[in-house]
Amino acid sequence: MSKTTDDILNNAMRLSTTERAELAAALLASLDGGPEDAVDAAWVTEIQRRVERVRSREAKGRPWSEVRERLERRRE
Repeated sequence: MSKTTDDILNNAMRLSTTERAELAAALLASLDGGPEDAVDAAWVTEIQRRVERVRSREAKGRPWSEVRERLERRRE
């Protein structure tokens, strides 16, 4: 590590556990990069398509009780 990095680490180690966790999370998040515009645009398109299917009554919903029962059977 460089001297600057070592100094930052030493200062960070003086922080409270909560502050160190927040700092670590922020540093890790910074490694992920920004959101991908193409992925975001694809989700917007998909959501719009699904909304239109519901509005046009093409999509048929199911009662929550039926969905819940099916999910509970999967867990068993």
